Amino acid sequence: MGLEVEIDRDLCIGSGNCVYEAPGVFDLDGDSVAFVIDPAASPEDLVVAAARKCPSHAISVRRDGVTLG
Repeated sequence: MGLEVEIDRDLCIGSGNCVYEAPGVFDLDGDSVAFVIDPAASPEDLVVAAARKCPSHAISVRRDGVTLG
């Protein structure tokens, strides 16, 4: 099973770190709030790194119910 990536849009501050860290996985909307485009667009390690580097800890990454980042 693929990665499950979620963003708590109430926590997101729109820093854009996730867009930089995992290209194609994340983007910012018109309000500068992140959303998920395609969890498989970047390698898993980059997606997990994006979650870990999120300054507001708004991103969660899971596989089979186990949190990766």
